[in-house]
Amino acid sequence: MNIQASTKMDGPGLDRLSPVERETVQDRIYRQLRDALIQGRFDAGEIFLAGDVAQRMSVSSMPVREALARLVSERALEAMPNRRVRVPLLTLERARDIAQARALIEGELAARAIANLSGADISRLDALTAEYEGTREAPDVATLNHAFHFQLYEAAGSSVFLPIVESLWMQAGPYVRAAARLHSPLTDTAATLHHRGILAAIKAGDKALVAAELKADINQAFAILERAGPDFWVAENGAES
Repeated sequence: MNIQASTKMDGPGLDRLSPVERETVQDRIYRQLRDALIQGRFDAGEIFLAGDVAQRMSVSSMPVREALARLVSERALEAMPNRRVRVPLLTLERARDIAQARALIEGELAARAIANLSGADISRLDALTAEYEGTREAPDVATLNHAFHFQLYEAAGSSVFLPIVESLWMQAGPYVRAAARLHSPLTDTAATLHHRGILAAIKAGDKALVAAELKADINQAFAILERAGPDFWVAENGAES
């Protein structure tokens, strides 16, 4: 008996399949630049030329221009004449705005996350804090700090707030870098003091306290900038300040 195989491909089995995400070259470029901005690797006023970035990353200029345009739209970079893009210059007013926005939004995310955090999540936050306390390398400190915060924020389950926080972290990066020049936190026990406070508030189920500890953690770097004199701001922004 001959049985003809069916060529129909729209049966119920396909309903169980999930879309496959394809990461483009532009996505990879964007992610590298985004991560570098978040970790404070760029100075205020630093210029990006698409051709230079493309050469450094061994890619063509088009996806670099697209990635840079995306970062400009997120206010992490700003467009300049002649197709140049730069890290925005520093101002005390903008530092205050970023700090306030981060405290408001991240505090809300942390409060929402409390009910969703599993025992494994809390253990991971504990481990990240312990690892942070044991490291002295600036890139590792930045990576661990980011991992701690976003482990917490992702538990809140907000697809609206999370991209806003990522944008704010990119904008904050150059300010945190500038603050580190005035006071390096790498050997300061206060570096993870509020991470421990956040963990204690989570374990107590205290939403108000977790938001307060988070705000204090965010404000550490910005408080250093508040105390900086006019000469500091001129020096950080160079001749264009």
